Amino acid sequence: MSVPIRIHPDNPKIFEFRGEPIALVTACEHYGGVMNRPFDGERYLVDTAERGINYTRLFTLFRELQSAANPYSTCKPESTDYIAPFERVGRERALDMQPKYDLDRWNPEFLERLHRFLSKASECGVIVELVLFSNTYGPDGWSLNPLHASNNLNGTESIPWYQYNTLRHPALRRYQEVYLRRMIEEVNRYDNLLIEICNEPGGGVGAADAPEPEEVNEWLDSMIRMVREIEATLPNQHLIVGQEAFAYKLREEAFNPIDVHQFCARSFGEMDYDAVNMHPLSNMKHAGNTYNLGRFMHAQMRLREYRDYCLDLYDEPKPLNLDEDNCATQYRSLLGWTIHRKRAWTALLSGAHYNLIDFSILPYIPTGTGDSQRYLRSCIGFLTRFVHTFDLVHSRPLRGVALSVPNAVCESVFGIMGEDFAVYLADAREVEDSNSGSLIRGTLELKAPTALYGVSCISPLTGAVSPEVPISSVEGILTVTLPEFQHDIVVRVRKLE
Repeated sequence: MSVPIRIHPDNPKIFEFRGEPIALVTACEHYGGVMNRPFDGERYLVDTAERGINYTRLFTLFRELQSAANPYSTCKPESTDYIAPFERVGRERALDMQPKYDLDRWNPEFLERLHRFLSKASECGVIVELVLFSNTYGPDGWSLNPLHASNNLNGTESIPWYQYNTLRHPALRRYQEVYLRRMIEEVNRYDNLLIEICNEPGGGVGAADAPEPEEVNEWLDSMIRMVREIEATLPNQHLIVGQEAFAYKLREEAFNPIDVHQFCARSFGEMDYDAVNMHPLSNMKHAGNTYNLGRFMHAQMRLREYRDYCLDLYDEPKPLNLDEDNCATQYRSLLGWTIHRKRAWTALLSGAHYNLIDFSILPYIPTGTGDSQRYLRSCIGFLTRFVHTFDLVHSRPLRGVALSVPNAVCESVFGIMGEDFAVYLADAREVEDSNSGSLIRGTLELKAPTALYGVSCISPLTGAVSPEVPISSVEGILTVTLPEFQHDIVVRVRKLE
């Protein structure tokens, strides 16, 4: 059996999988590959691999409701199509009007679909981030959960939604731990697996009986320890990824309806995560700095702050994955796909990993639409293949290399200085700017040791590559006349022998 995906021993910011360095990149379906009965997960995975995408994310318990801002998806199955880990039994009805769950009886259909999905992903070389729990976000989301007291026959406590991710309730905690143990034992055989304890854990909603983020972190720590203890007795030990609890509001705030506070110091520090998943939001905090990476589903690109956040966290000791980037995913159109293409390239060339949801992939459309294939999925595939043409072990994001770029352009530079590196140039103007997307022309000046370089240009949209042109640096400066481009372009620079 292969060693499971691990942190690369010679570069702590990337991974190693089956003996090769790997950066994780995806536009993935909304995590319902197993839970949603009509969804053809195997066809989805084959298409994912054929596109060159190497990563996906899978929820195994949490499901959610459609909302005005959050479109229909695989994670929002009809109640009759939701495949939970537990069997539904008897005549008593859960809140979704289907039979209640027996938390002591595992669902054979769920286990069969889970193994079929993970086996196919392994065959395709696709990394799966297995997500065990999630924030439930409110009473409506909590009402769908099998562990809700009204949904099972097993006597879990009747609690408000915001106490779900805590250690307060013995019966609930017992069944959380039984579920976690069975899941960890079931999936231990797979080498293409990352384990995430909880999606978007949060605290501090403001109610008198609500946990603060510190209490949610205690629950997370206990679950991380449990995974470590279980796997210590099993053949494989998997990486555990995740984030510390965010704050819906700080103690001194009266009301904070949109801008939750996302911290990362504990995630990179004392919490026992191997890699850190941060969901890009408008109130990211690190080392005394605040970064506005755009409000959730507001189509705010914030490209320079996005780049700077990645660069500022690059020296932290664990990989950073910009997980579930949802700034414009509800726009299943060229608008949203262009924004996310820019953020994906910026993330990867700034030393991070990247994940966005492709909402064009639905229960009966497992490979997305023709337009999403052309303008999103193929583009993410181009990026994945491109970044893996570098010596990832020795490549780094390179600050200060771009001395001059055209107006309105955000630059990201990655590679090995003076040997082989790429400059990603993206129109950073927001969608409300009437000039956004207009043609860009000009020159690029780069710091480069005196030598002869081969320079080529790549389209992030089509993957087309121009012929390589030899250009000499003069007094340590390499000047490249750029072809006219719209939205973004990549310049590859290789030292010629």
